[in-house]
Amino acid sequence: MTIWAIVPVKPLRRGKSRLAGTLTEDERTELNRQLLAHTLEILKNTPEIEQTLVISRDPQALAVARDFDARTVLEDGSPHLNTALERATVVAKVYATSGVLVLPADLPLISQEDIQKLVSVANKHERVVVITPDRHKQGTNALLISPAGIIEYDFGPNSFSRHCERAIKAGARLEICTLPSIELDLDLPEDLELVAEKINFKI
Repeated sequence: MTIWAIVPVKPLRRGKSRLAGTLTEDERTELNRQLLAHTLEILKNTPEIEQTLVISRDPQALAVARDFDARTVLEDGSPHLNTALERATVVAKVYATSGVLVLPADLPLISQEDIQKLVSVANKHERVVVITPDRHKQGTNALLISPAGIIEYDFGPNSFSRHCERAIKAGARLEICTLPSIELDLDLPEDLELVAEKINFKI
């Protein structure tokens, strides 16, 4: 199975606004840069991922992506996340990829083994949607779709249940892959506290 990873990235200076009471704007920018670099390094070193595609309207984020040999798509304006992901998926399908793995750039505990686990689950089925929810079982922190495009993206509040419903309606095999290291993303100060002892980000 040929898998492309798609990583949507908000402008580095604007991401993690809910940490404003804990970190300065410069600190949040550096945190976002390091989180993106960490995710891209993991993807680059995972043999099961043929290519990584970063989509953003932030030239700085795209420059970081190119440092890790990722392909990039510069978005114009402020498109909705789902629209941006659809565009990125079209690019991936041009290169005959059989599946896409959508990952956010703010998973500080993600590992190569996590990615390999998701791909391994997908490899068992010809038509499959593999989902890892966030730790609250509301959002979608990893979404592997094979073949690419068999369901529409529906990211946003409570996206986990909607993606499950779309997979079932599409007649795809639905696999919910619980991975604690992917379930934790950094959005709130308490999230930062949860990973403070497990990561070594310098901000």
